Amino acid sequence: MSACSRRGALAATTAFIILAAIQPAPVRAADDVLNVLTWCDHEDPELLGPFEQANRVRVHFKDIDSTSAVRTILHQSQAGDWDVVIMEETAAPQLAAAGLLMPLDPADFPSDSVPAAIASPASGSYQGRLYSVPEKYGFHAVAFNQAHVSTQDMQDINAIWQPRYHGHIAIYDSYLPIMSYIALALGLDPAHLTDADLPALQDKLAALRANATLVGDTASVQQALADGVVDIVVGGGAWTTAGVGEGGTVSTPTAHSDTAATQRPELTFTLPRQGGIRWQHGISIIEASQRKALALAFAQYLRTPAAQARLATSSCFWGMPASTSAPLDADMKAALHWDQQPAYIAASHPFPVLDDAMDTKLHTIWDKVMKDAATPDQPGGGDNGGETAQP
Repeated sequence: MSACSRRGALAATTAFIILAAIQPAPVRAADDVLNVLTWCDHEDPELLGPFEQANRVRVHFKDIDSTSAVRTILHQSQAGDWDVVIMEETAAPQLAAAGLLMPLDPADFPSDSVPAAIASPASGSYQGRLYSVPEKYGFHAVAFNQAHVSTQDMQDINAIWQPRYHGHIAIYDSYLPIMSYIALALGLDPAHLTDADLPALQDKLAALRANATLVGDTASVQQALADGVVDIVVGGGAWTTAGVGEGGTVSTPTAHSDTAATQRPELTFTLPRQGGIRWQHGISIIEASQRKALALAFAQYLRTPAAQARLATSSCFWGMPASTSAPLDADMKAALHWDQQPAYIAASHPFPVLDDAMDTKLHTIWDKVMKDAATPDQPGGGDNGGETAQP
């Protein structure tokens, strides 16, 4: 997920992005630079500034768009190139097994304010040792304009296949969360799919694609919903609707003093009764880092209440902070569906971890359906960067 494709970033954020594009390689072996592989929501100056000033350091970042990209970058890097990686937490065990991540001490990351299911070390551990801790999460379910679509209707995961929504749907362009969501609609467990499930998954995906008017990345589907081009985003969540103001730009507390005035209350999301897919950002420290103490300090900073609030309301996209102590006002919490989180967490499935063979088969189905659906007036979707691409 490229930060360069995001809307609504502040001018200072844009400057940081340009710098990252000009200098994509890490700044090696410098005590005053911390090199971070991260999603775009970690790049706001409002988030990085306090840490940089307190530690007299510059955070140099490189955007990642998938876990596979992280693996490629780390395998091609030299010792000391990278210090911290922030990615889908379920990917941490695989990287830990390859010797790429440093074990973490749970005592360094108190979790008293983190919901138990989010704080669970199971996703970020390998062979009994912790390698990743959560700091932001959200859901792939369904986002919609409740002025045009019944909230009650969206409680059924299968409503999006109804003919009445033909041409009113956008599909988030990331094959694994969407294929996993379709699996839930078929009554299947996304983490335990078999070859026997594949024909039904392909047929269901094809039917959904036929009902949709576009397939797009984070910014595209968010903009389409905000502009009224579509009324429903399949795979959407708070990252699609929270913080979206007039004109479709993502508002932040820094950019807008009156957050409530910039909200679009008609844009919302829900997890149907059949559930949804939960994504979860985890922080890990690179084993080959030569600045481990600084990397640990940065990881701990990201878990402070102030940093958690800034992450939750990023100019790239909003999402739920791992810590319930993040100081967010009532309007921000309402946009994120703060009070519904216990029910959403209980109803959601963690991002699935598939073996390479099944992952390839799902990706092949996705590519086939999207290619077959493409026309000159209705381009098909592709893949926005791998099996764990995030918002």
